[in-house]
Amino acid sequence: MDFEVSFEARLWRHDGQAAWYFLTLPREVSARVLAEAEGRMKPGGSVPVSASIGRTRWNTSLFRDLGRGAFLLPVKAAVREKEQLREGDAVEVVLVNGRR
Repeated sequence: MDFEVSFEARLWRHDGQAAWYFLTLPREVSARVLAEAEGRMKPGGSVPVSASIGRTRWNTSLFRDLGRGAFLLPVKAAVREKEQLREGDAVEVVLVNGRR
């Protein structure tokens, strides 16, 4: 699996007990990730990646959301704080497969 992709998406908050924030990968980006990760996804359909927003880079995993037909990128509080991100903000992201 070898890919690097960039995309823009809006930050949204999960409606649930925990205050998780996510970016939904565009369908074409999700399709590429799925094709590249086929047979190598972790249990639950997660894909390890290195993500960058602005000057902040972190290791995380993408998670499949079958209802949306896309992968989700969780954006932790430390990243949101450093990059001054709020719910609804349009965010530019770069993803690289694996953890670096």
